[in-house]
Amino acid sequence: MSAPDLLVVDCGTVPYRDAWDLQLRLAERREAGEIADVLMLLEHPPVYSRGRRTKPEELPMGAPWYEERGIEVLDTDRGGLVTYHGPGQLVAYPIVDLAPMGGDVHEYVRGLEAVMIGSLAEHGVGAQTIKGLTGVWTDGPPPVPGLAGAARKIGSIGVHVSKGITTHGLAVNVDNDLTPFEWVVPCGIEGVSMTSIAREGGSEASVAAYGATVARHFGAEFGREARAVGLDDVGLGAEPATLGGER
Repeated sequence: MSAPDLLVVDCGTVPYRDAWDLQLRLAERREAGEIADVLMLLEHPPVYSRGRRTKPEELPMGAPWYEERGIEVLDTDRGGLVTYHGPGQLVAYPIVDLAPMGGDVHEYVRGLEAVMIGSLAEHGVGAQTIKGLTGVWTDGPPPVPGLAGAARKIGSIGVHVSKGITTHGLAVNVDNDLTPFEWVVPCGIEGVSMTSIAREGGSEASVAAYGATVARHFGAEFGREARAVGLDDVGLGAEPATLGGER
């Protein structure tokens, strides 16, 4: 028996609000059984997204300061705290039905971590999870202020589940400007050092190429057959021109 499809859509560069709206539309179609599971791969223009548990002190400069520097500040319905998205970072939004996993959100999140760790290894970066800390980190001891050689954060996870269907997902720094992370408390972790595949000396793959690796690992981890499709195949062919923008 063949594995269920995972429809992989390379969306290019999409503003955060537009991508969120598209996720909600796809989630409705997935719940209705009109489409198979979908994996959206994309980049965002500069934006800070705030999770449901974000505290004001995580953006110490105040929203206007960031917006003056061309970075949007948006509240979301995902879990987690504040994080940054921008060009050069891969964002993956799985719109999947958790019923085959018994609706186990924790199992799903562990699976996303495994997808990131496996895809990073393929691109030359050793990665791990660290007990008590969110996301995925480079190899090394847990970060402690002043400790040389400590692990650095390279990937983040924030998900939302409604009626058994997931939205939001994961982000991995490929070759992006890391400075905006220094202006906030990323994921609520004080003193965290952020990094990227490029900074770690990993492969020189483009965001799109790394996204293809993530899609393959996602399919393997969750027992899906990853299949690249166009926007029309998931009912998004008539959406705004912001979709499918240049990377």
